[in-house]
Amino acid sequence: MKTQIWDMRQYSHHSEDYPYLDEIKHVYEQGGLIALPTETVYGLGANAKDQEAVTKIYEAKGRPSDNPLIVHIYDQQQLTPFIETITDKVQILMNYFWPGPISFILPLKRGYLCEKVTGGLDSIAVRMPSHPIGRAILKYVDLPIAAPSANTSGKPSPTTFDHVYHDLNGKIDGIINGDQSEEGLESTVLDCTTYPFKIARPGAITQSMINAILPDAVVDSNYNDMVRPIAPGMKYKHYAPDTPVTIVKMKGKHIPEIMDKEHAAFIFPEVYRQQIPSESLFIPLCKDDQDIKTANHNLYKILHDLDNMDHVHKAYIYGFDINDDTQAIMNRMLKAAANRMIGE
Repeated sequence: MKTQIWDMRQYSHHSEDYPYLDEIKHVYEQGGLIALPTETVYGLGANAKDQEAVTKIYEAKGRPSDNPLIVHIYDQQQLTPFIETITDKVQILMNYFWPGPISFILPLKRGYLCEKVTGGLDSIAVRMPSHPIGRAILKYVDLPIAAPSANTSGKPSPTTFDHVYHDLNGKIDGIINGDQSEEGLESTVLDCTTYPFKIARPGAITQSMINAILPDAVVDSNYNDMVRPIAPGMKYKHYAPDTPVTIVKMKGKHIPEIMDKEHAAFIFPEVYRQQIPSESLFIPLCKDDQDIKTANHNLYKILHDLDNMDHVHKAYIYGFDINDDTQAIMNRMLKAAANRMIGE
């Protein structure tokens, strides 16, 4: 299969005249797969009403069929045909956080979306992205677009065009070349099928941010990853490069002694540069412990880059103290490291 490339970078922030929209709409209407940029990560999009098209997503990614997809929209009115109810509390959160990096799991009204998109569930996760190119496409195509991350299942999610091209060129119909994703981690997924709500997957929108809008609306989740997942990223191995990764927890302000330092990369905040062993490679993750937004933005790109470094055989990555702000990045790091951790 020849994968079509549409370069729309120069239109990202300063023009409403987006080229190629007719071509892109035609591919989606004909059941094709196109990777598109969002502010979180690049998504692999297909018409969520087309069973054959959604099946192609699972095939292209090598994704388990019980792993549900998120449906992306441009306007809240698009939810009416396939969402059973939107409570007043959910509506308040949608109005405040959309467009943006949060997905809401809502009760499904059957018969509009194809069965494959839900992973067999009676609910569906929906999101309204804020990326200007993604929004222009969703508005013009005027279809609900099912879009997991545009990568081989289990690998780090793509935050650049190059990541998508490396993984899926020749496997999908097209890739839209946009800017590097601003957030760098997948969206928060909020389960709104019961109240109080639960965070099924942490992301840029945190529990405290939600509770600041609706006090006590969110409680800590207690989902079992080994049962049927209700959101992407819960049950299966995710976010892992081929290079083995180990999380390093600090002893005070000092990196613990690590014996196996040859051919190793240390992915740490800039403030720890002087402590990195001379025989190892230092890769800056962010400025310091408080620079979480930069760490989120950089994480997946660094994990992708590791696998292109022939001289790096292993990586050690800085482990943040887990709190409301760091929950999302530590969730991704722990999965990338298969829970390997030293220094604690």
